Amino acid sequence: MVAHVGLISLSASLPSMPCLPRIGFTKRRPFPMAALSDDPVQEWILTEGKATQITGIRPVGGGCINLANRYDTDAGSFFVKTNRSIGPSMFEAEAIGLDAMYETRTIRVPKPFKVGPLRNGGSYIIMEYIEFGSSRSNQSVLGRKLAEMHKAGKSDKGFGFPVNNTVGSRLSYTFQIKMEILFTGQRLIKNMAPLFEDIVIEPCLLHGDLWSGNITSDKNGEPVILDPACYCKLQYIFVPLTDGHNEAEFGMSWCAGFGGSFYTSYFEVMPKRPGFEKRRDLYLLYHYLNHYNLFGSGYRSSAISIIDDYLRMLNA
Repeated sequence: MVAHVGLISLSASLPSMPCLPRIGFTKRRPFPMAALSDDPVQEWILTEGKATQITGIRPVGGGCINLANRYDTDAGSFFVKTNRSIGPSMFEAEAIGLDAMYETRTIRVPKPFKVGPLRNGGSYIIMEYIEFGSSRSNQSVLGRKLAEMHKAGKSDKGFGFPVNNTVGSRLSYTFQIKMEILFTGQRLIKNMAPLFEDIVIEPCLLHGDLWSGNITSDKNGEPVILDPACYCKLQYIFVPLTDGHNEAEFGMSWCAGFGGSFYTSYFEVMPKRPGFEKRRDLYLLYHYLNHYNLFGSGYRSSAISIIDDYLRMLNA
């Protein structure tokens, strides 16, 4: 089964903090865009994809935003996602993120090949088809490989990413959150600097949406991560950037299933920084707010609880 799910990245305009590093962007090459044709997917597969015939097209389940299909050819298989209502920018961001992770030569991700518009509206992305194994990846190996990606993907250009990414189905950059959360969140932002004392934060490449549906293994048991919302991120509460603080990668740990062996292996490669336990809920908070924004009030109490706990801890 494939769990290729479209993703979203949201950011909000909130007061800046003096302690925030300047946001910068790593310059990456534009991802190749396809010319418009009656069937640009098949056209690419039969030309640049080096196939002479397509032997089968099969739907692939697991996604709720895009349609996914496996194209079998005499040159191998390709994985194709299409969306009839969103232009190429969403898939272009995904492709650039996948390509950035692929270039670290650490953890396995599907290699992206092509992004482009569909003839009658919408867009597509063509990527490597990976045959998944029968079980989730080994937690210890996953932790080590993820840390290796963070280490290899360190950026000297600052925090951010060349393109806006997506974490869900929305492309909005504004959180539609209740005013009481906004006000208490601003109080937290103004008082959270002590949580980052005595540490050096180095921006590194992050997957950005690492939950259980985006983690699997190939047929050899090696970890595979999918559907990124990449960036190099220092995620101070509401603000997602994308070359970033490695601790932000654990923000979806509440639905990722990371176990003790995962963290042990991860911190052997990327040592734990002082105060990590006090900071980790900050990175959970962004995703709780994101889920509250996308899916409703079921996530409200968790978000408010985290903010209130920090305000008490910081005497704010």
